[in-house]
Amino acid sequence: MTVSRGVRLGYAVGSFCTANFSTIPGLLLLYYMTNVLAVPAVLAGIVLFLPKAWDLLVNPLVGQWSDRTSSRWGPRRPWLLAGAAVLPASFAVMFSGPPLTGVPAAVFVGVAFLFASTGYALYEVPYKAMPAEMSADYHERTSLLQWRMIFVAVSVALSGVVAPMLAGDSAGGYRLMGVTFAAILLAAMIGSFAGTARAPFIGRQRSEGTLRSQLAAARASRPFLWLLGLSSAQNLAVGVMLAGAPYFAAYVLHDTAATSTLFAALVGPMLVTMPLWVRLAHRLDKRGAMVLAGSLFLIGAALLVAAPVLGSLYAHLAVVSVGFGYAGLQLLQFSMLADVIAHDSEVSGERRGGVFTGLWTAIENAVSALGATVYGAVLAVGGFISSDPETPVTQPDSAHTAVLIGVTLVPALMSLAAVLMTLRYDLTADRLAPGRLTVPAGDGPAGDTAGGTPA
Repeated sequence: MTVSRGVRLGYAVGSFCTANFSTIPGLLLLYYMTNVLAVPAVLAGIVLFLPKAWDLLVNPLVGQWSDRTSSRWGPRRPWLLAGAAVLPASFAVMFSGPPLTGVPAAVFVGVAFLFASTGYALYEVPYKAMPAEMSADYHERTSLLQWRMIFVAVSVALSGVVAPMLAGDSAGGYRLMGVTFAAILLAAMIGSFAGTARAPFIGRQRSEGTLRSQLAAARASRPFLWLLGLSSAQNLAVGVMLAGAPYFAAYVLHDTAATSTLFAALVGPMLVTMPLWVRLAHRLDKRGAMVLAGSLFLIGAALLVAAPVLGSLYAHLAVVSVGFGYAGLQLLQFSMLADVIAHDSEVSGERRGGVFTGLWTAIENAVSALGATVYGAVLAVGGFISSDPETPVTQPDSAHTAVLIGVTLVPALMSLAAVLMTLRYDLTADRLAPGRLTVPAGDGPAGDTAGGTPA
């Protein structure tokens, strides 16, 4: 089934929400706390991670609720509105620049981040489940998500280039940025709700199983576990790199404005390479294209370690290589997730994609936040000294080394792990072809069977 252009655009506009909320906290929240609110680096990293532990509980619940929802708007779309009622306001409060510093500031930001994460779960979990229910075609799902990734690129450009420019180094700047992007989040969330009104729905009957049994089904799916593992390793690499970008710009390139230009180098390839990645997914299958994308990311991150010697231009060119890989990774992992959900739906005969995406999103968010925690820990080991704009400090040489290693070799090693795991993922086009659907041992819940010739 071919999804209409209007629905593709309507669905894709929701990426202005998902990409902005995924990017801005990862890019700016750690720096905001350590360099504006004088929160110690380790505490700031913990604050970034703790609300994500909540996601591990609420996201699968939201997924199950959306699986069981019956409404004239479909099972997923009402939840898009629920997220819109919570996330934008909480996001603005998170960057409101309270007259607090240290531990009180950390608590304030942490509570606001918890509410924002809850609103994001209400929206994002059903949103990610929708592509698998719009088309049964393996390659059509990639084509559908191509549109989404173009919007992701524009959104990441906004969050990575415009957000740092608005925020600057002051509480007032962060407040302005928070309000501006809260308005963008609200418009995107309402826009995706309206834009998917005519989306086709090929989903199965709603699931009546318990949350525990549905989570067990997800854990028993070998393709889901391998995809979750490789995606988590890659997202951790991205999270570490995002958290380190402002520090890299300030302490390696000695130009805080370079945060914006580095992000332009990262997202620029996403605007022009999506058709190429779609063709590569056809030619190499999604697994082969994912290996290529991860390798490009790894190479770019490793090359970045020479930036102190070779300068700013070299650093930006290395980030372009990272950007080529990042573009493919973003497209392919979500297309592969839609395949996993469709595979489970065919095998089980039930609608439980929400639980899959709930578990996926919870772990994805936790891993992304863990990236900032990991980078904060690297800074702490290097002796990084937190400060506020009124009392600048001189960092020791060990802190400069930590800034560089944390944003280059650490994510490169994580990306290598992701590439190795990708080689074990086996839900390919051949296996999903009509008449070849199978469930190898350990690939689904006990008792699930599917006919066909083994792939």
